[in-house]
Amino acid sequence: MKKEIENETTEFETVKVNEESKLKVYGSAVIFSLIIGFSFLGIKTCLAVATPLETLVYRYNFAFLGSLIPIFAGFIKVNLIGKKKGKLIITAGFYISFIVLQTIGLVFATSIESGIVFAMVPILVKILAGFFLKEHTNWKQNVFIFMSVIAVITMFILGATDITVNFIGLIILFISSLGAAFSSIMMRYVRGSYTPFEITLFITGGGFIIFNLAAVIIGLNNGTLGNYFEPMTHISFVIAIAYLGILSTLISSMINAYMLAHLQAVKGTIFGNLATAITIVAGVAVLGEPLEIYHIICTILIIIGVIGLSVTSEKQKDG
Repeated sequence: MKKEIENETTEFETVKVNEESKLKVYGSAVIFSLIIGFSFLGIKTCLAVATPLETLVYRYNFAFLGSLIPIFAGFIKVNLIGKKKGKLIITAGFYISFIVLQTIGLVFATSIESGIVFAMVPILVKILAGFFLKEHTNWKQNVFIFMSVIAVITMFILGATDITVNFIGLIILFISSLGAAFSSIMMRYVRGSYTPFEITLFITGGGFIIFNLAAVIIGLNNGTLGNYFEPMTHISFVIAIAYLGILSTLISSMINAYMLAHLQAVKGTIFGNLATAITIVAGVAVLGEPLEIYHIICTILIIIGVIGLSVTSEKQKDG
């Protein structure tokens, strides 16, 4: 009898731990969506006084320097001794290529086209995760995935005043979305070898090196290198770029890596669509942008899709 009670107690504690773990993961996912959803405010503020490249430079300056603080302070220890760095470099490379190609793609294409293309990232992740990670979704999950994706695309199309198609831009954006998808797959793939912070450190460090190198080369070529620190003379830029660097890049990357260490790749990625819905709400609440009925309907469908995907069972268990 005593043994049965002990077994029941152990089973109860295991269930409790699992429930607490799920709460932490999905709570982190919501925080991730909120951070990304509000990041457009920071981007708009920065682009008012700086170029896209300058914004990327300082975004990763803040992110990388921010990642070094807890290491030097002794709060976080990074141990890469004996670990193969190739997989980590590839993971960071895919993420940075996604950022670079997205920036280049937006030179040719519109933000509407970008929004539509990147809404399909969960579908790309679903396909790639099935092939590389053997993570398969059932028909219920597929319904919720497509519901969320279609809702995002519909929101962008209905909100567009003029949709033009630039095939060069679309191709670059599609390759960029593949970079985002492969980045998610790799974060999921290397979760057993590296901590979320180690993955983030390589991402922020790689971005820091690449974007500063690009700024120096272009600055020397155009004779504008002396203007490197000019954006930092604007207090609005400093505040906005601190948000983009610390929260929207450093913290969100760690949360993303943490999510993908505990969730199916497609489950972790779908929260990017929730961030789009939050962006719409933020635009209405903060900037006073008009709220249309399709905003409400599509936002509800996105939320239903995210929650539905999160609670339905899957062939490949999370974790």
